[in-house]
Amino acid sequence: MSRSNYGVLCCSLHLQIIAEIFGTYFLMFAGCGAVTINASKNGQITFPGVAIVWGLAVMVMVYAVGHISGAHFNPAVTLAFATSGRFPWRQLPAYVLAQMLGATLASGTLRLMFGGRHEHFPGTLPTGSEVQSLVIEIITTFYLMFVISGVATDNRAIGELAGLAVGATILLNVLIAGPVSGASMNPARSVGPALVSGEYTSIWVYVVGPVVGAVAGAWAYNLIRFTNKPLREITKSTSFLKSTSRMNSAASA
Repeated sequence: MSRSNYGVLCCSLHLQIIAEIFGTYFLMFAGCGAVTINASKNGQITFPGVAIVWGLAVMVMVYAVGHISGAHFNPAVTLAFATSGRFPWRQLPAYVLAQMLGATLASGTLRLMFGGRHEHFPGTLPTGSEVQSLVIEIITTFYLMFVISGVATDNRAIGELAGLAVGATILLNVLIAGPVSGASMNPARSVGPALVSGEYTSIWVYVVGPVVGAVAGAWAYNLIRFTNKPLREITKSTSFLKSTSRMNSAASA
C-alpha cells in the first residue's frame, strides 16, 4: 500500500471514529434523556413515547453518519460484523472505544442536567430474574442484527430504507423487552450510564446478551443468504455500509 493510500485510510478512520462518537452520543442523549425526563416529569413522555424516541434517534443518526462510519453505535454490532468478515478486526478496538466514550459522555451530560437521583437512573436493570433478562436481550439483539445484516450487507435489499428498518426494529424491541430488561441490545447503552452512576447491578447481562445475540444474528442471516455471486461481490453493499467497503478496498491496495 502506497504512502498516499495509507494517509487517506488513516484520515478516513479518524473521521469514522469521530462519527461513531457523535452518533452514539446523540443516540444516548435522546434515548436516555427520554427515560430520565419521563421519570422526572411523572411519566409525561410515557413508555411508548420512550420507545418511539429510541427508534427515531437510531433512524436519524443512521441517515446522518451511516455513509461515514457505517452507523454501528453498538460494540456488539461491530463485533458481529468483524466475526462475519464484514469489518476489519484491527479497527474493532477503536470503534468500541468511540462508542463507549460517546455513551459515557451523553450519560454524564444527563447527570449534570438532572442530578444523580436514583429514580432518574437512565441505565438498564432487570425487573425479574437475570436469566429472563439475558434471554430476552439475546433474542431482541439477534432480531436487530438479523435486520441490520439484511438491509446493510445484502445489495439486493433497498439500502435507502436501512435507517427506517433498523429504527423500526429498535422501536419494536423496546416495546417488547423494555418492561423486562430495559431493552439494551447494546453494551455501550448499559455500560455508559453504569459508569457515570456507579450502578453495576447485573451489568454482565447487558454485555453477554447483546454480544451473543448480535453474533448469532449476523451468522443466521449468512445461513439464509442465497446468491450465486462470490463473497467479495455480496459484501459490496449499496446501503449505508458502503463506506466501510471502500475503506477495506483501500487497505488492500
